[in-house]
Amino acid sequence: MISTELKSHFAKTRLLGQGSGRICLSEAELAWLLQITASDLGISHADEVLSVPHESPAFYDGTIPPELPEEWSSLTVDALLNEFAHLCAEQADARLYFTNLCSILKQRVKFQRILSAQAKPTMDQIGPRSLLEYGVMPTDLLGNWMLWRKWIFDIDNRSGQETGYLFEPVLASCMGGVAVGSRNSPVRRINDQGKKTSGGRQIDCLDVDGKIAYEFKLRVSIAASGQGRFAEELSFPVECKAAGLTPVLIVLDPTPSNRLTELTAAFEAAGGNVHTDDAWAFIETKAGDCMSTFIEKYLRPVLLQMASYDDVLPKPITLQWETDSIQISSPEETFKIGRTGEQEDALDEE
Repeated sequence: MISTELKSHFAKTRLLGQGSGRICLSEAELAWLLQITASDLGISHADEVLSVPHESPAFYDGTIPPELPEEWSSLTVDALLNEFAHLCAEQADARLYFTNLCSILKQRVKFQRILSAQAKPTMDQIGPRSLLEYGVMPTDLLGNWMLWRKWIFDIDNRSGQETGYLFEPVLASCMGGVAVGSRNSPVRRINDQGKKTSGGRQIDCLDVDGKIAYEFKLRVSIAASGQGRFAEELSFPVECKAAGLTPVLIVLDPTPSNRLTELTAAFEAAGGNVHTDDAWAFIETKAGDCMSTFIEKYLRPVLLQMASYDDVLPKPITLQWETDSIQISSPEETFKIGRTGEQEDALDEE
């Protein structure tokens, strides 16, 4: 018999947000993620429909949402729940594995909606900024440049916001911990007089015992942080120590830099540890065999591939705004964002 708690968890796992901007994964998408979970973990299926091989995409291949076998659309929620319960019974960590896959897919679906609906800026918003550059740049070029850079800025802000709901919580959960926001954080800010303040510090991963605060960094480069931001990073281990926590820095790309050396020294001075060359091995030791598979398939390859672009100059790209799409092109590739013409306000709800 399936527990009420597992039923509730499964129902919540397919949902993101509220109101008109809510994301609800379809039965076919849930079937797809259940199939991926079973395949990755070597678990047989309970449902015959899922047992039949289908030409379904890999997780990071294809469109969002993905094009999936039509037969999966006819699966009932009860059948999918039975499959989920079967996987959890066969492998306890299958629950977290499937949940994290759902989390990534939901945020990817949501961000595609944001790209489709983010409004074009108006000169009422940005027109006065032209006083800084008018006459320096050709007028027509300036007007278009201002519109593009504001739209890209807004999209990048939303991207950062949505990533905050995804990256640290998923990686923290794989390690058996939890991401903690500043509001509920046990780590308090320390002012210039060395006294704790009412402000809290976000913790990327607080371990299950509440004694270790992990800080994740993709890379610590010379140009990555301004002086003010870097001062914040240096103060984190000091504030962890004051809160009775051991600070641990995990740098996923160990490329050396002066900033990394300085940050390492700050963590070690506060009684903490630093993992650079052994970062992924350390994470996977904490994660265990099952969630290490998840990390190796869905987190590590993406992050390491993107980190490699730090070392090259960007290629030229062309941006083209059309009535029903935005087209992004390089000399070799093209990607088109379908435009709905809707405002993105409803997508703000989380």
